Amino acid sequence: MDEREPIRSLEALAAAIPDGASLAIPADYCGVAMAATRALISRGAKDLRLVCVPTSGLQADLLIGAGAVASIETSAVALGEFGQAPRFGAAVARGQIAIKDSTCPAIHAGLQAAEKGLPFMPLRGILGSDLLAHRRDWKVIDNPFAESDPIVVLPAIAPDVALFHAPLADREGNVWIGRRRELMTLAHAARRTLVTVESISATSLFADESLAAGVIPALYIEAAIEARRGAWPLGLWDAYEADEAFLADYAAKAKTEAGFAEALGRWLAGAPLAAE
Repeated sequence: MDEREPIRSLEALAAAIPDGASLAIPADYCGVAMAATRALISRGAKDLRLVCVPTSGLQADLLIGAGAVASIETSAVALGEFGQAPRFGAAVARGQIAIKDSTCPAIHAGLQAAEKGLPFMPLRGILGSDLLAHRRDWKVIDNPFAESDPIVVLPAIAPDVALFHAPLADREGNVWIGRRRELMTLAHAARRTLVTVESISATSLFADESLAAGVIPALYIEAAIEARRGAWPLGLWDAYEADEAFLADYAAKAKTEAGFAEALGRWLAGAPLAAE
């Protein structure tokens, strides 16, 4: 019997992600729960094992710079047009975090295996890559249905917690993700899914035929907490753009530990939104 207390605030949501958990987070374009990340850093989270689906940027860099991350599985960590992710780069250079180097298709394949309850998923495109020499958990086997046909099998990725931000939920706990189908896979694969949303509808999202196809059922969602502009300073599709002034300032300041501490402190204190 699950005796967890209902999650009704960002602080409770952050407390529900234990130290040492494998935490799956989406790419910057796909609904990043930045308000929840602020709460997670504020509570002093430690030893998180990030799974980036399939990349990350500001969210991972902040968590790494704040000392909350033990390892990361990703195909890239960068700030897009604002350059490299400085605290990620510094942590890698110093050997402060463990790296599981991956590819976008490999991460999606691992999640799809977990989604389907399978121990592994085959993937052909990695053959010939030097990644195979660094990922001992990726195996090359013979295709059992053909001769002389090697194929790579990847272990399932079943995160302890998936965390993302979406435009809308309803009071039943259903969450609308539109065409961001990777979030559906993520919710299916993770053991628990925690979501922040821009707003909560009084009526069921499944009652609207135009929305229903893009809804994750409440069956897969442990909590959906309202957090207006919860992706800021990143953007949210069809809602608001990324705060480029903040991102440019962060990219410049976070190149040094002192600059990062200043930028982090401002963000944790709730720096004014550039659009307001």
